Amino acid sequence: MQVTETLNEGLKRGYSIFITADELNETVDQKLREAQPDVEMKGFRKGKVPLPLLKKQFGQRLMGEAMQETIDGAMNKHFEDSGDRPAMQPDIKMSNADDWKPGDDVSLDMTYEALPDIPELDLKSIKLEKMVAKVEGGAIDDALKNLAESAQDFEDRGKTAKSKDGDQVVLDFVGKVDGEAFDGGSAEDYPLVLGSNSFIPGFEEQLVGTKTGQEIDVEVTFPAEYGNANLAGKPAVFSCTIKAVKKPVPAKIDDALAEKFGAENLDSLKAQIRERLEAEYSGAARSVMKRKLLDEMDKMVSFELPPSLVEAEGKQIAHQLWHEENPEVQGHDHGEIEVKEEHAELASRRVRLGLLLADLGQKANIEVSEQEMTQALIQQARQYPGQEREFFEFMQQNQQMQQQMRAPIYEDKVVDYVLELADVTDKSVSKDDLEKAIEALEKEDA
Repeated sequence: MQVTETLNEGLKRGYSIFITADELNETVDQKLREAQPDVEMKGFRKGKVPLPLLKKQFGQRLMGEAMQETIDGAMNKHFEDSGDRPAMQPDIKMSNADDWKPGDDVSLDMTYEALPDIPELDLKSIKLEKMVAKVEGGAIDDALKNLAESAQDFEDRGKTAKSKDGDQVVLDFVGKVDGEAFDGGSAEDYPLVLGSNSFIPGFEEQLVGTKTGQEIDVEVTFPAEYGNANLAGKPAVFSCTIKAVKKPVPAKIDDALAEKFGAENLDSLKAQIRERLEAEYSGAARSVMKRKLLDEMDKMVSFELPPSLVEAEGKQIAHQLWHEENPEVQGHDHGEIEVKEEHAELASRRVRLGLLLADLGQKANIEVSEQEMTQALIQQARQYPGQEREFFEFMQQNQQMQQQMRAPIYEDKVVDYVLELADVTDKSVSKDDLEKAIEALEKEDA
């Protein structure tokens, strides 16, 4: 096998690989010798089939495997000898494919872009400020008020008050189709919040303006796609009696409210809120510091970027932003999306920082453990209640999705490693200052 360099411009590499027919035949023969002891053929004892006969019957089928193994071996040896790391999968073409036949030599052309050498960084010279915001009592009070509003109670409006959207009406009702009551169409003292859309479309709207003691017939039509085929698409009349009209009021902030949210008492709920807010503040402060860190690192390095990586990242950015601007388009059967200058600039930054972080992580022997991946999978699976098992099976069979999940975990571990070496000082700030910093980040990303 002979490897000859044909291109060396910047990060672009090209090589001509020449594999002799004798090399391919030897690989085929080796495969046949390995299989020979287990081969059975009529007229021969097991393991005694002559090699020429095996080659006549199986040689052509094994030639493809031999070619692939030889090509893979040539690539691996080249990268081992040269020290090159391809930015993307090398492009390999058989230059004599049109007139090649068994017994001929094989000529290949291989091209790729090499990953650049990453300059060393003095990580200890990086100076950063970490925003530290304390959880004040007012923030806990605000959180309690929000919980009280979300866990609202209802207070009787009185017999003469008319119901409004958002009120709760307590009613008895009997539903009939074609004059006959149907199963599941009746209830007593049913608490219905108007505007909740928990009943058939058009039902709740007709109860707005009703008052205690009023009787009203509500006429609706079951949706065509209704789950009960006997009712789907049919008109119905619900005879309703309004028992009470109640207005929403925030729940009282007391031990009973705490119990609704799984806490033993109000003090315990406050402690949980403080812990959650501290975690939120810490996460927000880390996001701000991470952005500043990446900005500093981006200023510290300059190296040639593989054009193919920048181009692919630019297309992905443009595609993602286009879908955000056109949320009504669900699929990807749209026309080609233009990669603009701002997309290319952002792509260059992402590729540069991605290569830098990958290099730092490799030199520091940073890896994502199976335990960390499992934990991430569990957290992700919680977004699909009742389908956790299907999610796990899907992820196990999808290496690309696993890599997409592993990448941000790896990045965060490398960032943590850099932050340990950097000169980081705490800076006390208010909650408002922290929120303004987060808003500034979101504007930059918009």
